Amino acid sequence: MKPSQQSPAVGRLAPSPTGGLHLGHARTFLIAWLAARSGGGRVILRIEDLDAARVRDEARDAALVDLRWLGLDWDEGPYVQSDRRVVYDDALDRLKAAERIYPCTCTRADIERAASAPHPEDEGPTYPGACAHRLAADARVLGDRPFAWRFRVKPGPVAWDDQFLGRRELDPARLGGDFVIARNTLGPSYQLAVVVDDALMGVSQVVRGADLVPSTPRQILLYQALGWTLPRFGHVPLVVGPDGRRLAKRDGSIKLSTLREQGVDPQRLIGALARSCGWTSTLTPSYPADWINRYDPDSLPGDPWFMNPAEWLVDPS
Repeated sequence: MKPSQQSPAVGRLAPSPTGGLHLGHARTFLIAWLAARSGGGRVILRIEDLDAARVRDEARDAALVDLRWLGLDWDEGPYVQSDRRVVYDDALDRLKAAERIYPCTCTRADIERAASAPHPEDEGPTYPGACAHRLAADARVLGDRPFAWRFRVKPGPVAWDDQFLGRRELDPARLGGDFVIARNTLGPSYQLAVVVDDALMGVSQVVRGADLVPSTPRQILLYQALGWTLPRFGHVPLVVGPDGRRLAKRDGSIKLSTLREQGVDPQRLIGALARSCGWTSTLTPSYPADWINRYDPDSLPGDPWFMNPAEWLVDPS
């Protein structure tokens, strides 16, 4: 059944132009789009390009082409994060004034040397708190020395009701500890920018891949520190290849641009994605809009989807 909402949801599509979009992105974006459209809501498009070292200009343009090829549209945007530095700086100033962040000069090597407990490979070691005694104003005495702004994490679990995964609870203090939200030489991090953008753009429904679950408690803490209303979070189980490995942007065979060049029918691809979400037992070529009235978040399988390229590469008729 569809979740009840007091007002139409505001969702967003937020591609990162560090490589071509792939089938995993397509599935998540379809679900995010339908989650908003099924309740008469709006969709915002945002380009998350803060990772300057990895951003590719051609990937930004290709993302728009890919989304239109799939049949996904938007009501606002595209907004570009690299153009929004002033709003991130304002949020940073508010956190400084509240002493929720402090300047940290520890390098990754320093942190790894201090770490004594095992840690998740993707998250890195837990920050030992070597610079946590500092106040925000101490940044002035560091001059041009590189440092990061770390958010003070209080021990204890952070819980939320995930639209697809159910009740979730994680303790940020055990998941990396005080985390980086900006660097004086590079600017804001993903964690800060995405919270600021979603809050100021009125996003009430965040649908994204399950690989971002560890970011959610950190972002909830930022929402609370900034006094903003939390959106509803929904994390979509990932798409994996026939070998069980998570899809990667470097794998050209599953990029949407490659499928487009191969002459793949996007309607057939949408049909395959809809079936993978449990909305139908047959593969019916379709447009995203065809599923607006049939979108059912409760039907989404809780396990990763093992894709089978034969479904959309071969038309049995």
